[in-house]
Amino acid sequence: VPYSLAQETSLDDDSELRGWLAFGAEKVAEVAVLSRALRGEEKEGDAEAVAEAEAAVSSRKNSERTRNAALRERTGAITEADRHRNPFDQRREVQERELDLPPLPTTTIGSFPQTAEIRAARAKLRTGEFSDAQYHDAMVAEIKDVIERQEALGLDVLVHGEPERNDMVQYFSEQLEGYHSTDLAWVQSYGSRCVRPPILFGDVTRPKAMTVEWFKTAQSFTDKIVKGMLTGPVTMLAWAFVRDDQPLGETADQVALALRDEIDDLVDAGAKIVQVDEAALRELLPLRAAQQPYYLQWSVGSFRLATAGVEDVTQIHTHMCYSEFNELIGTIADLDGDVTSIEASRNGMQVLHALKDSGFELAVGPGVWDIHSPRVPDQAEVDKQLADAVEAVPARQLWVNPDCGLKTRGWEETTAALKVLVAAAEKARATVNA
Repeated sequence: VPYSLAQETSLDDDSELRGWLAFGAEKVAEVAVLSRALRGEEKEGDAEAVAEAEAAVSSRKNSERTRNAALRERTGAITEADRHRNPFDQRREVQERELDLPPLPTTTIGSFPQTAEIRAARAKLRTGEFSDAQYHDAMVAEIKDVIERQEALGLDVLVHGEPERNDMVQYFSEQLEGYHSTDLAWVQSYGSRCVRPPILFGDVTRPKAMTVEWFKTAQSFTDKIVKGMLTGPVTMLAWAFVRDDQPLGETADQVALALRDEIDDLVDAGAKIVQVDEAALRELLPLRAAQQPYYLQWSVGSFRLATAGVEDVTQIHTHMCYSEFNELIGTIADLDGDVTSIEASRNGMQVLHALKDSGFELAVGPGVWDIHSPRVPDQAEVDKQLADAVEAVPARQLWVNPDCGLKTRGWEETTAALKVLVAAAEKARATVNA
């Protein structure tokens, strides 16, 4: 847990939410009160502390912020049909005609390098050195640059690069009701990496569109297809502190409905492809086998609720991290995304054999470049990986992409590696067409 609530100045005007929370220092104090009570050694102030805790529990239970009547009416009306699209074969025929992409289309996962200039612009916005208009102009310039770089590289499906996003979960949590983004509530993620997970304390609703204007900006700079980019409901829960007063599946469906509305707005704005990342789907899988069926039921269900509202012509992509997908091939198929990009290069493309053996029929983009290292892959290396992919999976089902987003990489290595990726795709296409 984070260190202390005392540093959370953004809660100064929200005493209700502050009262519901306890970080590390506050939990220690609570344990001390309980310990003294159990020993019969209460001291002055303990009774008041208990009364305040009871009042906070009652406040949270009865607050409209935790129970939104209109949203609960909507979730109560969800039917199984809301989680299903038409069969994939039917969708694929329509999408191939509409998108008109070459065999083995190339794309990236979503983010491009978060340069020092991008981070500086974000810092200036926080400190007031930049106005909202100045920050917007800086992000538009970054998006234009990223689009131009992708066109020069020859990528087939482009992304806007996500310069405006501080984090793939935090960015959305800051725009959704029911989440609170902290000031200094840092926790260790892994190694030396620390993050500030948002706090999901109440019913989740979307006051307004979150990504549409950035998508429209990117699409205005190119005639090529630009993907709409969203973070999926499972990942929005996995990398947050999640409310504990209702089943995870209910919370996931609330997030899914917000994303479903966002997807509708993106499609209305012209998006032909929308990617809904579930980077944490494999990470959140319970270790105990007995707990896995419930998790897979609500996680798959929430993704499908978010993505099943579009017509056949809209292509839904998703992305997953953390390798070792062999045991989850059935789950990936159950998600029913038109295209799934997965981390694959670090385990030697083992997942391809599982795909082949399972009769997997959806489209897939097994990452051919491990972005977790600054090393630029050799051309022969990527050629071999892609050749193996074409041998294992029909070319009609294959996309060519990196393992993950490029946020942590520099432009020099990114450009060099993407040149290798595009060249490998062109070489493989010649073989397929022959």
